[in-house]
Amino acid sequence: MNNDLRRKIIDMVVKGRDGHIPSAFSIVDIIAVLYGECLKYNPEKPDWPERDYFILSKGHGCLALYVVMERYGFLSRKDMDLFCKPGGILGEHPDCTQIPGIEASTGSLGHGFSFAVGIALGLRIRNKQNRVYVLVGDGECHEGTIWEAANVANNLQLGNLCVIVDWNGSGAQLMPRDDLPAKWKAFGWNTVFIDGHSEEQIKSALMDVRFCANGIPNVIIAKTVKGKGVQMLEGHGTWHHRIPNEEEYKIIMESLS
Repeated sequence: MNNDLRRKIIDMVVKGRDGHIPSAFSIVDIIAVLYGECLKYNPEKPDWPERDYFILSKGHGCLALYVVMERYGFLSRKDMDLFCKPGGILGEHPDCTQIPGIEASTGSLGHGFSFAVGIALGLRIRNKQNRVYVLVGDGECHEGTIWEAANVANNLQLGNLCVIVDWNGSGAQLMPRDDLPAKWKAFGWNTVFIDGHSEEQIKSALMDVRFCANGIPNVIIAKTVKGKGVQMLEGHGTWHHRIPNEEEYKIIMESLS
C-alpha cells in the first residue's frame, strides 16, 4: 500500500541528502488515509476556517506528510524537488511559517501534542466544530509533556481531539516494558488498537471516532513497522537517519516496485 508515496520519499531523501526514511515509512499509510478519507480541508485555502486540524507531533517523520500533501494539492513538484535545498520551503522538520497547511512547527518531541490540546480548547471556547487530530510517536510518549497534555485533555473533556500513536517500537529500544493502550486508558481516554498498515482498519478507526465539544478524548494506537515496505530498512539501527547509496537505492526501489 502506498508504495508510490514511499518511492517519492526515497527520491526526496536522495536528492535533498537529508531525512528520516524509516520514521516516514511507518506513518505514511496512516496519513494517506487521514487526508484521503477523513480530514476536511481546502488546499487552495489552507487557513479555511472550517478545516480540520492535523498536527504531526513527531516532526522528523515529515516526509510522509509532505508526499501526502503533494498528492492532495498543498505542495508542488517544485517544492518536493527543493527538499532541504536553498530556496525551498520543505525542511527536515515541518515549518508552519513556510509551508501552507502546516498547523505547527514540530520536531521537539512532545510539543506538537501540547499545541494540539491548546487548539482543541481554543476551538471549544469559540464554539467551533472543527476537529483536531495529532500524530505522536511511541518514543515521543516517553516525554513528560505527553502525559501532562493527556491529563489536561481528559480533565477538560476535549472530545474534539483525537490522538494517533505510531507504535513502531522505537521506545522499546530503551524502555521495553511499555503497554501504551493501558497507559492511555489509565489517563481516561477512549482507546482503540489497530494495525497501522491496514487501510481498512485505519479508515474504520478514524470513521468510528465520535467528536463532541465536551466529552472523552480519543486515541488510536496504531501498531506499525519502522521502515515498513523494504526489508533492509525495517526495524531499528543505522537507517534511522541515513542516505542510501546508489546500490542501496536500487535495492529499495526494486522492493517498492
